[in-house]
Amino acid sequence: MTRSIYLINPAADLPTYLGAEVYAGWCGTPRATFIADLAVPTVAGMAPQDFDLVLCDQNIEPIDFETPADLIAITGKVSQFGNMRRIAAEFRSRGKTILMGGPLASLSPEMVRPHCDILVQGEMEEISPGLFSDLRCGKWRDEYVGTRPDLSLCNLPDWSRYPNDRALVGTVQTSRGCPFSCEFCDVIQYLGRKQRHKPISLVLDELDQLYRLGYRGVLLADDNFTVHRSRAKEILQALGHWNRGRTDGRMKFMTQVSIDAARDEELLQLCAQAGIVGVFIGIESPNEESLRETKKRQNVGIDMRERILRFIDHGMVVYGGMIVGFDCDGPDIFDRQYEFAMTTPIPVFTLGALVAPPSTPLFRRLADEGRLALQGADGAVEACPWETNIVPVQMTRDELKKGLRSLCNRLYQPAAFRQRVEFLIDRLGTRGDRPFQKNPQGYLEGQRSVYKDSVKVLSMLSRLGPKEAEMWLGILRKLSRRPEISPVVMPVVAQYVQIRYMYERGQFWEQAVA
Repeated sequence: MTRSIYLINPAADLPTYLGAEVYAGWCGTPRATFIADLAVPTVAGMAPQDFDLVLCDQNIEPIDFETPADLIAITGKVSQFGNMRRIAAEFRSRGKTILMGGPLASLSPEMVRPHCDILVQGEMEEISPGLFSDLRCGKWRDEYVGTRPDLSLCNLPDWSRYPNDRALVGTVQTSRGCPFSCEFCDVIQYLGRKQRHKPISLVLDELDQLYRLGYRGVLLADDNFTVHRSRAKEILQALGHWNRGRTDGRMKFMTQVSIDAARDEELLQLCAQAGIVGVFIGIESPNEESLRETKKRQNVGIDMRERILRFIDHGMVVYGGMIVGFDCDGPDIFDRQYEFAMTTPIPVFTLGALVAPPSTPLFRRLADEGRLALQGADGAVEACPWETNIVPVQMTRDELKKGLRSLCNRLYQPAAFRQRVEFLIDRLGTRGDRPFQKNPQGYLEGQRSVYKDSVKVLSMLSRLGPKEAEMWLGILRKLSRRPEISPVVMPVVAQYVQIRYMYERGQFWEQAVA
């Protein structure tokens, strides 16, 4: 019996730092997403050929509640949980069978269980044959628990059914897991501390597929791409060789690394030569006591500014994660974070209050101390990037939220953002090992519609106000001296527009900060 499945990646409940809600929200273009969702093409790649599949990314297209599909499969993280529930409820009212999986279902199954008929926890590679067989014959269990498989078992994701023309950046995962033990991180609870690696040949097959589909930017969606140095160097060499063979423009890569990768000069050179143009680093805090508290040991005892500059000098834009509200954070942490940030060439910081996800050691510790707030039965905080479920030690919850709001606004005032971008332009790639390619198309590489719509996002800068217009002209003047780095810097500036949209939609933005 042929089964039809409607695979859904719900939109986040609120705009996010790395989202692209601004395209439709302010610019009047069709919907878009910054990062193509890897989950639904991955599941589609596991499905037997006799299954009829339709993929939907709600960031790009509306949900088709009239679908004739037998089964509705929904993935998602906690930031999507509101939409996950609403979508499931609507389809259930129409008599559909609901399957839920993904990070939230794996980490907090008790949250998801009431909203689905079939719950899938963990990774699917080893259990997918049995799951699809049960779905085919209509005799499924109400729960399936996956394993932590060898990644040589991975199928090629099926991107052919995905709305690729509206995604800026494709996604490839080369490993799963992270050996570090940061107290607030739930990744290791889901994917483990022993990092598993996908065969390089499979990685290159996935890149070939995305390149044929028109992508010229890819997120290497590893939790820590460089943590195993010998493996990282091996795959970087392969990526560099693959990239140099592209005849219709090279691929630009982004990934997540820890700051300790800056110690290895050879590694940085290989990153540059492979085409890595952006790295996300969890900086978290300049307060070393807080870093020790949360077991972020790789950030302790180093000059973080100097390490950041090493990435920048090798041609990689650094995106920084910043957290406030650790036990060791006093009321001065907001000024300390701002002062640290303004000494760096990091344009984009993703900022948030410390949150204790239910599956983490931090959650268990604070529960034992009676310091969890805003919790239902599961203790999770849904969606809001400025909310938290912790009770701080050295300030009230209100002081934490007010301080975070002030810090966010100060960092994204036009003059402050411009200062960091101009610092970036001055330093980016000054080591000379970055093979920047002069491209007359600048930011608009390729013919996909989402690239062309990025012009409208950038044009919004001048409409946000006179200070923003002055900032934009200043950045353009600075870039005119180094036009070869425009394709790397312009996406950062476009992301500023997204962040302003996020702040204003959340009634979080204050134009003037005293």
